[in-house]
Amino acid sequence: MDKFEFDVFLCHKGEDKETVIEVAHKLQAEYQIKPWLDEWELQPGLPWQPELERQIKNIQSAAVFIGQSGIGPWQEEEIHGFLREFNRRRCPVIPVLLPNASQQPELPLFLAGRTWVDFRSQSRIYTNPWIRLVWGITGKKPRITPINQPTPPKTPEPETDDLASEKGINYTRLRDLLAAKNWKEADEETYRVMIQAVGKKEGDYFDKDGLLNFPCTDLRTIDRLWVKYSNGHFGFSVQKEIYLSVGGKADGKYDSETWRKFGDYVGWRVNNSWISYSEVTTSSLRRGHLPFMCVKGWIGVVLFSRIETCKL
Repeated sequence: MDKFEFDVFLCHKGEDKETVIEVAHKLQAEYQIKPWLDEWELQPGLPWQPELERQIKNIQSAAVFIGQSGIGPWQEEEIHGFLREFNRRRCPVIPVLLPNASQQPELPLFLAGRTWVDFRSQSRIYTNPWIRLVWGITGKKPRITPINQPTPPKTPEPETDDLASEKGINYTRLRDLLAAKNWKEADEETYRVMIQAVGKKEGDYFDKDGLLNFPCTDLRTIDRLWVKYSNGHFGFSVQKEIYLSVGGKADGKYDSETWRKFGDYVGWRVNNSWISYSEVTTSSLRRGHLPFMCVKGWIGVVLFSRIETCKL
């Protein structure tokens, strides 16, 4: 079996780039699939066609994204030729209908006969489109269960939270705010309890030594509460996983390019600009968007190093 450097070539129109970048991040973070994306792999200032021709043999499959305005750059002769190369090698070429695609999209002839992946419908009877996309890329058929199939109700069990602290910190208010989905107040409370845990007062700043020696028990408690009450959407461990998926290392060393990619993924950067704190909880809350106050900039990089040490 051939060994490929990349799992999938993401072919898209310019106006769909932001959505496709989100798809690329999710494929990496949640499915361990390595995508080829022009913005990540083509060096600015150089002709793109020779470089793409050089790399095309190292890519296992192609996904052609179709958005609101229909078919895109594969109409150009060069892109069409690259996709024909995938077809010649009998590699999967997967039409992917984005949520804003028309109900009757017009597809090029070489795509029209292929089974597509459809992200348009919010009421999917059979299976999640992410599972179908991963199946198309990897060729590994998952066990498919109808997602709308009713499941027998579970007998509720009384819930108790472990609010353990090495420093005598009371995490009851943080737990209650998270349980009530008061994300902004919970983010502010997270700063308050963490600054106490390093022996400082509210209004003080974190320092590197304090973060590198942050008590693991407290870090684990705070993270567990965030992960539990956001259903795995927020939390330090979630953010660390995303940071590693975009090329980061949990070594405490700040790299501006990797941090920019992380900011793009979690929604801290919009239109190539970092958002302010007042915009944090009013923007779309992407996975890993919170906590914010204790993770921004170099603080987050050092904190991820401590999270790795504490085995979160």
